[in-house]
Amino acid sequence: MKTALIELIGKISAGVMGDEEVAQIADEAAQAYADAEGFLTANPDINYDDSFPIPLGEWVVVGSLPPTVLFQADTYQDLFAQIVASFGPDVTFNLKPKQLAKTEALTALNRIQIQLSAMNRENGGYSLMNFSHLLDDEIQAVLVYGNDVPRVLELCAQVGIHAAPSLEALRVAIHV
Repeated sequence: MKTALIELIGKISAGVMGDEEVAQIADEAAQAYADAEGFLTANPDINYDDSFPIPLGEWVVVGSLPPTVLFQADTYQDLFAQIVASFGPDVTFNLKPKQLAKTEALTALNRIQIQLSAMNRENGGYSLMNFSHLLDDEIQAVLVYGNDVPRVLELCAQVGIHAAPSLEALRVAIHV
């Protein structure tokens, strides 16, 4: 479990987090998956109970990811603003968050994905992926290299964390 978590967190952090930080989160999450009760006893500051929609190990992963890795927002405009900010001022985006203000969700997400796919082409661009179950926001996603999408989906399935390419998931949700 820990090995899969290290690889998964490493891939979704796409170089934002160091190896030591990735390993620490994976270690804590693996402990929480293996013995939730023991983990909660050893970490009384963890705000978790059985009413949460995800297992404690997943809660540890989601709660430990910095806002430059796990993006949470209620609108695609806000989501894209967070993504732009995570890249810093040296990276230029053709699309601006305010251009998404009056667009429908599918159109906005499609525009975001087109912009992200055009970046970092040697790694297959970036793909926005829904990650885990929604907690407090309407949108909860991570960026992964396009080339890593199949492996990230495989790792998520292996550790039991819900993941799906955001654009495909929204298309399915709208047409159901």
